[in-house]
Amino acid sequence: MDDCIFCKIVNKEIPSTKVYEDDKVLAFKDISPEAPVHIVIVPKEHIRSTNELNENNASIVAHIFIIINKIAEEQGIKDSGYRIINNCGEHGGQTVNHIHFHLLGGRNLSWPPG
Repeated sequence: MDDCIFCKIVNKEIPSTKVYEDDKVLAFKDISPEAPVHIVIVPKEHIRSTNELNENNASIVAHIFIIINKIAEEQGIKDSGYRIINNCGEHGGQTVNHIHFHLLGGRNLSWPPG
């Protein structure tokens, strides 16, 4: 998609701080981190949201979760715990219309905070 910021990051048109990359996904540091570790994981294929997942493309989510496991270990948060977030649609808080997952960790993320 020409106007998708994540597609532009995947295509190296916009710089990012890459944490992981393979032929299917790119993971990079969030530019406005909400935790000491805040990484965004996106498929390289443009999928607008979880609402567009189907039998032909759903395997990317399994791959992303395997990659999240690797990244969590590399970032030193696997044993202490972390949060994975996916927002879907405007009312779900999705601000970029490209399916993506946030990996947050490095501090206590218990809910409710406090």
